[in-house]
Amino acid sequence: MEKVNFLQGRDFLKLLDYTPEEIEKLLDLAAELKAKKKAGKPHRLCEGKNIALIFEKTSTRTRCSFEVAAYDLGMGVTYLDSQGSQIGKKESIADTARVLSSMYDGIEYRGYGQEIVEELAKYSKVPVWNGLTNEFHPTQILADFLTIREKFGKLKGLKLVYFGDARYNMGNSLMVGAAKMGMNFVACAPKEYFPSEELVKTCNAIAAQTGGSVSRQTDPMKAVKDADIVYTDVWVSMGEPVEVWEERIKALSPYQVRGEIMKKAKKTAVFMHCLPAYHDLKTAVGKEMGERFKRKSMEVTNEVFEGKQSIVFEEAENRMHTIKAVMAATL
Repeated sequence: MEKVNFLQGRDFLKLLDYTPEEIEKLLDLAAELKAKKKAGKPHRLCEGKNIALIFEKTSTRTRCSFEVAAYDLGMGVTYLDSQGSQIGKKESIADTARVLSSMYDGIEYRGYGQEIVEELAKYSKVPVWNGLTNEFHPTQILADFLTIREKFGKLKGLKLVYFGDARYNMGNSLMVGAAKMGMNFVACAPKEYFPSEELVKTCNAIAAQTGGSVSRQTDPMKAVKDADIVYTDVWVSMGEPVEVWEERIKALSPYQVRGEIMKKAKKTAVFMHCLPAYHDLKTAVGKEMGERFKRKSMEVTNEVFEGKQSIVFEEAENRMHTIKAVMAATL
């Protein structure tokens, strides 16, 4: 194994901070660590270190990924939820960063504004990792790209179409990641749900250097033509008021990923979703909103989610392998 900590001391806050070569190296390291995990070979590369996980927003995949990855690397973990931390309440973000970084070797933050994780990093003496903010979700994109690379053997030149609300962390981060890696990204949504003009301009400039492209489309059938990857996410994010469901369903129903959408993509196309997904009524929220709005599913039909083209659970597993790579590289 080559030098693992090639990003030693760096924060991992958004993919805009990283070069295509650095992202590729992280994916290579993740693939190598995944192979070791599958072969049962120990890889305790961070033996004796300790990390703090701050979760102002709860999670299944992100928490489990960080914890298992840390244990595999030989680290101790302290989990702090919104009740277990005084961040932003009795203690400022800056003070929290200074206290935690005097005790821990790395800090993960999952919560609200990007400015919070950026301020944590500013005052921390140790690497800070973004587990999700309203604006960006970089660890998810690494997992997505490792999964795509496993499926297609490459990233460059592939067409990824994102359906739904493209204004927030997943639409933003997929667009940034695709631009960095020379992919062709399409945001398919109503115009008012497109990513910001400023970020689109930034990504266009990046794509011009990498051979990728960034575009926006309101017509689902036009957008999905020749797509290699069809991607979607929930229409209402964690922390948003329940009242927005009606507005989102009305606006985004034409952008639900259905069988006819997948048929318009390439025959080799895959379906991806960062999870959790409202593909049936087997969750409390899915059942409540399904009954209220007389729908069997929301952003994706169960047919597509459970279909042969779906690789959502391979994608979910790869959260752990790519997060492990980020921690090993930066520590």
